[in-house]
Amino acid sequence: MNEIKINNLSPAQFQKAERINSNDPTGFGNVMKSAIDNVSGMEKDADKSILNLLQGKEEIHTTMIALQKADMSMRMLLSVRNKVIEAYREIMRMQF
Repeated sequence: MNEIKINNLSPAQFQKAERINSNDPTGFGNVMKSAIDNVSGMEKDADKSILNLLQGKEEIHTTMIALQKADMSMRMLLSVRNKVIEAYREIMRMQF
């Protein structure tokens, strides 16, 4: 058999990882809190829209749109929560 030689290889260069700062305003906890606040606001808007519809101040179309926005954002938040919990459990199962 013929030998295959690969020349001119250099080791991979890794960039220095930055240290994570727990006071970082764009941290995961702050992002999740912002998402939860956003979903809560959409649900409040949907509730107001329902009340306005019942009082005759708003059309059903805008109420349905507000309800769908609140529903979709809640579903998205729940699926993100489920993925985070799943990842946490996977990390806890790891053996070092």
